[in-house]
Amino acid sequence: MDAETLARSIVTRLTSRGHAAFLVGGCVRDLLLGRKPADFDVATSARPQELLALFPHAGQVGAHFGVVLVREDGAQVEVATFRSDLEYRDGRHPDGVRFESDPREDVRRRDFTINALLLDPVTDEVLDFTGGRADLAAGVIRAIGDPATRIREDHLRLMRAVRFAARFRFEIEPVTLAAIRDMAAKVCDVAAERLRDEISRILTEGGPRYGFELLDRTGLLHEVLPEVEKMKGVEQPPEFHPEGDVWTHTLIMLDGLREPSIELALGVLLHDIGKPDTFRVAERIRFDGHVEKGVEIAQRILRRLKYPNGVIDAVETLIANHMKFKDAPHMRESRLKRFMRMPEFEEHMELHRLDCTSSHGSLDNYDFIREKQARTPVEDLKPAPLITGRDLIAEGFKPGPMFGKVLSEIEDGQLEGRIRTREEALAIVRERLFTKLS
Repeated sequence: MDAETLARSIVTRLTSRGHAAFLVGGCVRDLLLGRKPADFDVATSARPQELLALFPHAGQVGAHFGVVLVREDGAQVEVATFRSDLEYRDGRHPDGVRFESDPREDVRRRDFTINALLLDPVTDEVLDFTGGRADLAAGVIRAIGDPATRIREDHLRLMRAVRFAARFRFEIEPVTLAAIRDMAAKVCDVAAERLRDEISRILTEGGPRYGFELLDRTGLLHEVLPEVEKMKGVEQPPEFHPEGDVWTHTLIMLDGLREPSIELALGVLLHDIGKPDTFRVAERIRFDGHVEKGVEIAQRILRRLKYPNGVIDAVETLIANHMKFKDAPHMRESRLKRFMRMPEFEEHMELHRLDCTSSHGSLDNYDFIREKQARTPVEDLKPAPLITGRDLIAEGFKPGPMFGKVLSEIEDGQLEGRIRTREEALAIVRERLFTKLS
C-alpha cells in the first residue's frame, strides 16, 4: 500500500464515523501542481483519543499537538486534529494548542497560503480559506495573514519561503519579501540542524541558483553563509573566467545541477570558497593556495551546520581534487589511475564538467579522462597486489615505515605495466629497493 492509498482510506474511515477529514498541506499543493507528493497528511475534527480508538496501532508522535502516525503495509500517514496555536515564545513551537472543530481555524495557523489547502479525496473538492489556489496559479509564495507574525512564530519560515520559491520557481510576494528582509537576522536563532536541512533542500530539490539568489536578496545569505557572500565581487582572470566574478561562476554552476547528491551540490557551492581569502594581483589575478584554504573554510561551514562526517569528508575531497583535472593529460600512468579510482569519481567528473562549462567552456581534460576510462578496464585501475608486507617479511626484511613506500612503488610499476608478475616484483625488491629497506 502506498501513502496516498492509506491517506484516502483514513479519510474514508473518519468520515464514516461522522468526523470531518481532509488531505491537507503539501500533498494537496503538489497534487494540484501535478507533482508526486513526498508524503501525505490528514487533518480531522476527531480528537486524539478518538483517533487512537479508531486506529489502535497508531503511534503518538505529537500527543501535545494532537498528532498520531498511522502505519499500514509499509506506508505511513500523519493524522492531526484541527487546532489553533497558542502563544509562541521560542520562535519555533507554540506554548500549547487549542483543538478546533472548524478547519478554517486549522489552516490560519499555517505558514503560506499554498500549504493551507484542504482536499476531500472522496469528492475531490478543494477547500481554500486563504487564497492558496490563486497563489498557486500565479506562482506566488505568500504568508498567511501578517507575514511578520508568521515569521515570529517560527523563524525557520524565513528559509522555508526561499526553499518553496526555489523549488517551484515562484516569486515571494512583496509584503512577505519585505518582512523576510526586515527579520532576516532572526534566522540566527534557528537550530543549526534545521538550517542545514533547509540549505540541503534548496540545493537539491530544484532551482538552487534561484534559491541562492533569493537568499542573497533577502539578506539571509549574509546571516547563514557569510563565507559564500564574500565571493561576490571577487574578480577572476577573464581569459579563464569570462563569465565574471566567483559568485557569478558559482551561480552558473548551481544552475547546471540536475538531481544532485547533497555532496555534489555542496561541492559545487563551496569549491571556490577559498578564493576571496587568497585573491591577489601580481602579473595577473592569482588565487594561490585557494584549494587548501577552501577545504579549511568548507570544513568550518559544514561543521557549524552539523553535517554528518561522511558528507563533510566527501565535500572536502571534491574541493581538494577539483583543480587536478588540468594536470590529467600530463600525469604518470600510475598517478592518473589512482586519481581515476577515487571513491565516487563520477561526482568529481561532474563537478569538473560544470566548472568548465560555467567558465572557459573547454572540456578537453574531461574528454581525455572519459576516453581513458573507455580504454581502461576497471580491474586495471586497482589490480590485485602482486606482493604484500608478508612477502617482504618472508624475504627477510624487517617491518617498518619503508614497507608502505616500497609497496606503493611496486604498485606504480604494476599500474604502468612495467611489473606484471609476483616474481618480477620480488626481484625488484631484492635488486633495486634493498638499500631502502636496510
